[in-house]
Amino acid sequence: MRKKKVCVVITTRGNYAKMKSVMKNIRQNPELELQVIVGGGAILPKYGNIVGLIEDDHMAINRVIHFLVEGENPVTMAKSAGLAITEFSTAFENLRPDAVIVMADRFECLAIAMAATYMNIPIAHVEGGEVSGSIDESVRHSITKLSHLHFPATEDAAERIKRLGEDPATVFTVGCTSLDVISEIDLANIESLMGMQKKIGLGPLLDLHKPYLAVIQHPVTTEYEKNLFHVNETIKAISALKMNTVWIWPNMDAGSDGTSKGIRVFREKSRPSYVHFFRSLPIEYYAPLLKNTACIVGNSSSGIREAGFLGTPCVNIGTRQKGRQRAKNIIDTDYNAKGIEEAIRTQIKHGNYEPDYTYGDGKAGERIAKIIKDFEFAIQKKIMY
Repeated sequence: MRKKKVCVVITTRGNYAKMKSVMKNIRQNPELELQVIVGGGAILPKYGNIVGLIEDDHMAINRVIHFLVEGENPVTMAKSAGLAITEFSTAFENLRPDAVIVMADRFECLAIAMAATYMNIPIAHVEGGEVSGSIDESVRHSITKLSHLHFPATEDAAERIKRLGEDPATVFTVGCTSLDVISEIDLANIESLMGMQKKIGLGPLLDLHKPYLAVIQHPVTTEYEKNLFHVNETIKAISALKMNTVWIWPNMDAGSDGTSKGIRVFREKSRPSYVHFFRSLPIEYYAPLLKNTACIVGNSSSGIREAGFLGTPCVNIGTRQKGRQRAKNIIDTDYNAKGIEEAIRTQIKHGNYEPDYTYGDGKAGERIAKIIKDFEFAIQKKIMY
């Protein structure tokens, strides 16, 4: 019997954290064949090259693709997307997958979906239907309209996909895939994370047995010229608190140059004795970091998804996650140093929240592999209202 070839594309450190369990379950299914393409920020040292991590997990990589144009501004973002279409078209022509899995809402994921669409390759979309800020909102729904099979994380997102005109028979609520990995990790083990400080990153070695903050602040593409100001307000709040802090570098979206500049100036000029900086962290280290932090600060979706699942307090800054379904662990604040500081103090005083299962139960990858195995794709789409 011919196996169904399923292609998974990894373009960021977060992609792999979210797709790891899906890849594992596809590989273990005797009726499926896993194909892996790695590219973009996932293969660049400045964004935490994760090719070695994938290979360490015994995942064979079929193609490595370069498509990022240096600059981290709107022009290079658009050009990178165009180059991605060209490169992924070639990869798909060579690999000839029966389906391509596209994750969430990144700009290159839209390019991947476009390439697959014009080559008559069915698309399975993970984490569609959600509401958020920035350009991600538009990109996510555009991918939904190009996709043939939908794996939203929540019932709320599933309903929105149906209201976009997608066939209800193609929509399966499976939960958030990153929770699968988190569910299998010893979250109390902070020792290995402390050891990672000696191997990667910059800054003083922190005693993570003491209360600490975790900061992840990404650029907001639709607020491109303000990103330096935005991150400086966060830096002022962290400086006022002077609490042990683990700061993880921003992603590669337009505006990252401004965000990164603010962090570099803070690191080099202030040389804070209480902050350790990481380019990235594998989820096996990031999950214990998130579980044991006094508060996660910034605008990463992990403050809403994974932190909600773990009951970790979160201070969500600005518009990047605007409208996203959330649990009670969130305090939203504007780009204002005093407001950020006060919100962090409030969350520290509150402590941990009850775990929330809005985004799933840690079994999404298993569900996705089974559904793809049995699903009969129809390449011709039709709006359903």
